[in-house]
Amino acid sequence: MLVSPGAPKEPNFPLCTYVCDRCHLVQLPQFQTPDEIFSDYVYLSSYSTSWLEHLRRFAELARQRFALGQESQVVEIASNDGALLKNFVEAKIPALGIEPAHNVAAIANAAGVPTRSEFFGTALARQLRSEGHSADLVVANNVLAHVPDLNDFVAGIAMLLKPNGVATLEFPHLLRLIERTEFDTIYHEHFSYFSLTCATTVLAAHGLRVVDVEELPTHGGSLRIYASLESDAAVVSAACGRIMDEEEAAGLNGLQAFADFAARVREAKESFLAFLQRESARKKSVAGYGAPAKAATLLNYCGVGADAIAYTVDRNPYKQGKLVPGARIPIFAPEKIVETKPDFVVIFPWNIRDEVVSQQAIIRSWGGRFVVPIPVTEILA
Repeated sequence: MLVSPGAPKEPNFPLCTYVCDRCHLVQLPQFQTPDEIFSDYVYLSSYSTSWLEHLRRFAELARQRFALGQESQVVEIASNDGALLKNFVEAKIPALGIEPAHNVAAIANAAGVPTRSEFFGTALARQLRSEGHSADLVVANNVLAHVPDLNDFVAGIAMLLKPNGVATLEFPHLLRLIERTEFDTIYHEHFSYFSLTCATTVLAAHGLRVVDVEELPTHGGSLRIYASLESDAAVVSAACGRIMDEEEAAGLNGLQAFADFAARVREAKESFLAFLQRESARKKSVAGYGAPAKAATLLNYCGVGADAIAYTVDRNPYKQGKLVPGARIPIFAPEKIVETKPDFVVIFPWNIRDEVVSQQAIIRSWGGRFVVPIPVTEILA
């Protein structure tokens, strides 16, 4: 949660991950409740052009692959501001969003996307079924990691599906997170981190079978899995076995890979601090672009504040005028970059670096340069 200027010093919580030595699920202990995290949520899907295109392509793929039409029912869990579902609404396919953040659900409803502001689990799934909302397609994009009661959530998905329905879930791939040292994607809002192997085990415990998987470039490397009820005779694709084999080869079914990851995280920190110290000694100015949750992890782990990075900017007006928690770096509208002409702009949402570089190409007109901090600090040409 972002901080308002003048607010008292916000509380700090330890950030550490635990790995189960049996199922190899990576989880954080719960330091804040979902109600505290999502009571006034500031992430809105519609402020990323590349993400909107990702959602549009998925909606078109789903319509064709599952022959969705006016007699179908699509339910999206954690539907945010309706950016995905509006594609189905415009195609006159019945759609319902489930979004726990009241302020974000209100935005979706105002845009014409029917959205209920509730947390999803078996109780809500049972209620939805009683109201006639059993689903041909359940979409759960980038929400599985956010769920504190994983078993209740997955059981709810199984309960909501029609006999031949399909659930699609997208989540950052633990394998890519470790390979690419994407430690800043670990934060308190994400309770769990999944390999395909682990996700398959979790879903199977509730009568869901993973039948296909796609690798996606989003969020530093994600998976989109397709799951159906075990009673469905769908054939499991070869891609599932291939990716599980790759995970095993990378050591995700043991513990050494995680120890090696910790060492690379320390190297990433040293690289970022060396860049800031070097440019400070040269009297160069450094600003940031974006105020995602990953920025808070990076900055607080590195002990970096407004003395090293004067400010950051974000297109989302809900973030402007606030401070990055812990680091207390102020957040402005993107126009601030043109006003101050910094020598360097650190791209905190490095997962959309190409989009940022394109949108902010003007910084190169005064000799400014972009910086990407993960996996090690890189100054872009």
